[in-house]
Amino acid sequence: MDEHARFDTLLQTETACCLASISALVAGFATYSRLQSSHDDDHVDRLNHLYTVTILVAFAIFVGGGQYVGTPIECISAVNTDAAVRAYAKTYCWVRNTYYVPMKQQVPGTSWERERRELSYYQWVPIILLFMALLFKLPCICWRMLSGASGVDLDRIVSLTLKSQLGDDLKYTETVQQIADYMDRWLDAHRQYHWNVMVRIRQKISKLCCFCFGKRHGSYLSGLYLVVKLGYCVNVVCQFFLLSHFMGGWFNIFGLEILTGRYKDRQWRESPYFPKVTLCDLEIRQMNNVHKWTFQCTLPINLFNEQIFSFLWFWFIFVATLTMASFLLWVLRALFRNTRAGYVRKFLKAQGELTTEEDKRLAERFADHYLRDDGIFVLRVVAKNSNNVVISDLTLQLWRIYKAKPLIRNGAEEVMV
Repeated sequence: MDEHARFDTLLQTETACCLASISALVAGFATYSRLQSSHDDDHVDRLNHLYTVTILVAFAIFVGGGQYVGTPIECISAVNTDAAVRAYAKTYCWVRNTYYVPMKQQVPGTSWERERRELSYYQWVPIILLFMALLFKLPCICWRMLSGASGVDLDRIVSLTLKSQLGDDLKYTETVQQIADYMDRWLDAHRQYHWNVMVRIRQKISKLCCFCFGKRHGSYLSGLYLVVKLGYCVNVVCQFFLLSHFMGGWFNIFGLEILTGRYKDRQWRESPYFPKVTLCDLEIRQMNNVHKWTFQCTLPINLFNEQIFSFLWFWFIFVATLTMASFLLWVLRALFRNTRAGYVRKFLKAQGELTTEEDKRLAERFADHYLRDDGIFVLRVVAKNSNNVVISDLTLQLWRIYKAKPLIRNGAEEVMV
């Protein structure tokens, strides 16, 4: 009995240490301070990579604590067994899958029928929750790693605009001017100054494909962001298939059964998906004789698993809806290129800068040839994380820098892409 007890304790301790290590790794990506220090995406992105990750990690720690600190399973047999067999059965039935048969039904006599009713998820719930959290964080990690190649520190720009609002007017004006100068240098550094047949062809194709040709075409950040947005959409949809495969094929319709009342008809207190009482077949060899027992086991942790996965089904639907809507909005902005000029004209008009028809035509060139997709994208991200006053003042400063350029001042057209 002591040996089995020590084995049980050692197994729980090692598993708990493994779970704690993985939990700490994932939780490190989901701290609140990282939310405060990162302003290079929108609120829907944070709903995916921060709030959902935090929820999943919290559930994993809660369930893992119940499994590896408390008593995850208790088993008894109709046949009188000694303490050593009961201790062994408790560990064995936890490690090996149990199967569910309602009390009013007869236990199947064939092994394949019992295997068909096996529950294969309850030992791995904390691990799968942490894995899902990592998948939700993955698009954000890719965005943070690859966006730096654009040459602009988007997070720093937004952070400066937010901090400048708390200072005096002079400090605010200086900060906005510094940001505008920084963006101007960045925009000029990534222009295509060589003009030949190949450049013209790529420019024509770029107008059709909108965001496919990188930094020299002013579309690296906006194109990368759309790919990351698509990654969020694919991830949240794949979570349903992942959980459905992991849970036994029923998770996709789980929430619908709750909404339609079918799940209630299947007895909420004794769910076929999260049963609290299961069966476990055990074979023990004594010399050349094999003794077979069927133990009845309780799974207290399924009380919480049922509520957790019910919540996650509706939460994933909510996150998927907002994520897809946000992705479609950004795609429409990329497809309809005239929205760029309309976006900057709105702020310039509020500042009283568009007084003549020439100014309006110049504002269109300002958006299409100077800011381009990436410049407009930066302004939109700043607007998402600050307010219209800041973005209006920043647009005004960029407008004045653009008008002061020699080609513009002399009335010549820009030839740079």
